[in-house]
Amino acid sequence: MFEFTPKLVIWLWLICTSVAILGCLYALIAARLLARFAQKNATRNSRKRAVSILKPLYDIEPELEANLISFCRQDYGGQIQLIFGLQKENRPIAELIERLRKSFPDRDIRLSVNAARHGTNPKISNLINMLSGATHGILVISDSDIRVGPDYLENVIAAIEKPGVGAASCLYCGVASGGIWAQLAAEGINSHFLPNALVGLAAGLAKPCFGATIALSKDTLARIGGFEAFSDQLADDYALGAAVRRLGLGVEIPRLIVTHVCCDESFSELFRHEVRAARTIRSIDPLGYAGLALTNPMPFALAAAVCAGFTLPSLFVLLLSLASRAIVSRQAGRLGGARSGAILLSPLRDLLSLAVYAAGFLPGTLTWRGQRYGLRSDGTLTPS
Repeated sequence: MFEFTPKLVIWLWLICTSVAILGCLYALIAARLLARFAQKNATRNSRKRAVSILKPLYDIEPELEANLISFCRQDYGGQIQLIFGLQKENRPIAELIERLRKSFPDRDIRLSVNAARHGTNPKISNLINMLSGATHGILVISDSDIRVGPDYLENVIAAIEKPGVGAASCLYCGVASGGIWAQLAAEGINSHFLPNALVGLAAGLAKPCFGATIALSKDTLARIGGFEAFSDQLADDYALGAAVRRLGLGVEIPRLIVTHVCCDESFSELFRHEVRAARTIRSIDPLGYAGLALTNPMPFALAAAVCAGFTLPSLFVLLLSLASRAIVSRQAGRLGGARSGAILLSPLRDLLSLAVYAAGFLPGTLTWRGQRYGLRSDGTLTPS
């Protein structure tokens, strides 16, 4: 039987304390980057390119109408076409799109319903079916749970107008629409994803492209093989960005934060989608994923305190980890308009993030929109 000898306990305390202290330093750096990001203004666009916005939909979900309305209410001088895509008839969605047409008669709003499947990724299948209806040369793709401000399109188009840029994508914050599980989901985005993304960008270690927004020209899309090239990819957004970079073009991340509306209604729903995201990141960057252990100091500080018998030095490190995570949560909340009480969820969120992180290493099927998939080592999906 395995025994925790005094020597082993000392080593565990030393390792956990070291990781916790490094994590606190990392959190303070991330908080500083969040504060700097909040102070910078996005770049305005002077050239009014005609744009087709592609919004793949699945079903009615909480806050969906408000999300879609935000894309209709753009302060943008160029032509805007909005295409909403479904893979099967859905009366509530059809009625919602009709309401949008009546509310925004000056917008070219269309609903595409097409059941054709192209590979295993349902979102990419939807986009392939929608593309034939896009009449403009610039495409902006965004997930259904994203909400934006009126200057969104202005700044996104400005980003892809820069010399040498082939695509633009946006960072996002989380806002809860619901109870404790939705709040934990939003806090996970704000206190883990967003600061990690900013640190990765600042250090030159991350080359992201997010489904929250991908903007590119039809010509660039054709040069990377069209949407069909990503029809089996789990991380289709990342793969699309990587393909653009292989052309020798950049993926611009404008200083603009969009909002991911979190609507998780149960622990199982929250855990499933976060494990899917974790396995996606691990499939893209296994080494970087392993390093994420250093970004979450609180569980390690707690383990060190247990090993040390909750001595004053170990309690100090634990309090330091809680304080550093609270600073990150506060700075991210300022960007995303999170509820003031979200910071109180930070310790629970950190423990949940550790469980998700560990589960990300485990094999098994993924659940996406009610369907189960296997994940190959190359990041492609297989029906399960």
